[in-house]
Amino acid sequence: MAPPESAEDLARRVEREQQTANREREFGLEQSLAPFRVGSVKALNTVPLTRGLEDQVIYATPARLAEMLRRDELDAGLVSVVEPLLNDRYDILDGVAVASLGEVKSVLLAHRQPLDQMREVYCDPASLTSVRLLNVLLAEQGLKPEFKPLPDYNFAAPPDNLMLIGDPALDFLFGRHEHRIFDLGAAWFELTNLPFVYAVWALRRGVRNAELRRELREAKDFGLDTLDQIINARTEYTLDFRKDYFGWHIHYHLGADEKRGIARFMELLQKHGMGPVYEPKFVS
Repeated sequence: MAPPESAEDLARRVEREQQTANREREFGLEQSLAPFRVGSVKALNTVPLTRGLEDQVIYATPARLAEMLRRDELDAGLVSVVEPLLNDRYDILDGVAVASLGEVKSVLLAHRQPLDQMREVYCDPASLTSVRLLNVLLAEQGLKPEFKPLPDYNFAAPPDNLMLIGDPALDFLFGRHEHRIFDLGAAWFELTNLPFVYAVWALRRGVRNAELRRELREAKDFGLDTLDQIINARTEYTLDFRKDYFGWHIHYHLGADEKRGIARFMELLQKHGMGPVYEPKFVS
């Protein structure tokens, strides 16, 4: 009769079995997107949604991805949520998003001047959703500064007021600066008590893509199931920050509350003259 496993041996065996299962899932996702063309932003917050698909994805900025979708150069793109709201030619993959409930960290306005004294704000040209979100948040306070494109990411001599998204926002946050930080996720939650959805999978309408939708959902499930592995394997910033970022600041669910957040954003876009917007069409 074999001796019973020790707790240490059992833990090692469970870990080996989990690693084997993860490798099988990753292998199953390899080459799974063909013949579809899929694009995403290459940023820390998108890593869990492209888990296992990394070598198959076309990476570009949010603005460039939107342009490629409009030209039918992509069949799906992880794009700014405003792209399917402002263009009635996409479906949105239900259940999957990049969102926050409160402070987001990676979408921010860095400002030296008080908000009510700002005359101009330099905005990350890669952004589509966030510049409109900032516009809405300021307009709700009766503030309408001039928005200008940020010429570069030279944080050695940044302008007085600049809006940043994604990894450049985090780079700025972790660097030395004298700016105050206006976190757009926190400001949105304070205004609405709702989550904000930054990005969704936009799918070209009229394309038979049931298998593609399945693979994108599987990639998300794989990413969330192995989130601890992602946190430990990545090297950006600090381990504690990655734990907080993925554990508290960013979430990847698109449910009823997130859809209410989208609907409220649509109302405010139209209220402040940034429409027309189209009712999103969700597909599972």
